[in-house]
Amino acid sequence: MIQTREDRAFDVIPDELDDFYSDDDLYNINSWGADLSFRELITQYKDGDLLKPEMQRNYVWDKTEASRFIDSLLLGLPVPSIFLAKTAASRMLIVDGYQRIMTVNDYVRGIFSTDEKVFKLTRSSKINPRWRGKAFAELSESEQRKIRSTTIHCIIFQQIKPRNNDTSLYQIFERINSSGRTLLPQEIRNCVYQGDFNKLLLRLNLNSSWRTLYGLEKPDSRMRDIEFVLRFFALASGKLQEAVSESISLKKFLNDCMGAEDANDIASLERREAVFVRVTRFLLEHMGEQAFQNISPKQPEKSSGRFNPTIFDSIMIATARALDQDITPIASQLRERRLRLLQDPEYQDLIRIRTTKVERINRRNQIAHDYLYGAQP
Repeated sequence: MIQTREDRAFDVIPDELDDFYSDDDLYNINSWGADLSFRELITQYKDGDLLKPEMQRNYVWDKTEASRFIDSLLLGLPVPSIFLAKTAASRMLIVDGYQRIMTVNDYVRGIFSTDEKVFKLTRSSKINPRWRGKAFAELSESEQRKIRSTTIHCIIFQQIKPRNNDTSLYQIFERINSSGRTLLPQEIRNCVYQGDFNKLLLRLNLNSSWRTLYGLEKPDSRMRDIEFVLRFFALASGKLQEAVSESISLKKFLNDCMGAEDANDIASLERREAVFVRVTRFLLEHMGEQAFQNISPKQPEKSSGRFNPTIFDSIMIATARALDQDITPIASQLRERRLRLLQDPEYQDLIRIRTTKVERINRRNQIAHDYLYGAQP
């Protein structure tokens, strides 16, 4: 059954938590400060000179948080600085400050992004009585002018070296981002690696077969489901075999996949889309919606009810490989074969412990292929 809540929708793999890394690149970065009014920032945003994550639904402040920020502007309280990155195309990318900019943008235009309803300040006791329940159009002209003319200090930086990529951006996002809710890795990638590959990930995340297999009807507002789509492409790309260390930083591995020179190549995108659609459709038809769920420890014949990342990538990669062959004769056996795979002690060890070691990733992929599509052990 498709769940409606995002929390506890998938198993957490301990070895993949707190995956911090530092690139070997030495950066040459220029930075400077500038005071810009919200009127200027909103205009740049509308003109496309100020870039945001491609999915506006990832605005995460609730109405009370947003109202409190507008209240602060009207009271004349200091506003924290924001960080912007100047791209090679001379546009500005919002590193930290997206919630603040979008809050003012939404309030001025009169519609709250989260629910697409009229944006009126809440009647919370935390909001000054003069403005409770008021929309922007209901404020006095001087109050409207105050919001638009309030300046915010912007720290702008530009990567000078290396010239062929923006590798510093991810780490700057990760280290500097300090808004009310820290961005998750895929939310940062969505900001940094804008382009056709990112748009493909957003589109594939809406695929009906994938949504059923993932177990949530609506996309995760924090983009964790999109990261799993990227994870499949990265681990199936063959780049794993080029790893120079025993273990990979999964975070960096996914970053490199999105930032690769050929990431936005049309032929590559078409190929990736076709494979993902074909594999998810096949698995839903022949394994059912529990395809990526582990078995229950206490009842090995039943599923845990949660999406499992390492089961997902091993079964997806094994199936993508097998679909290039004639696997029609065993399609009807896949539910039973999957159960045997999940009951294998070695496979259970491989999907739980030291999951980022290259040798163990390859081994779990191979075992999945052997059980599902090869001569069964």
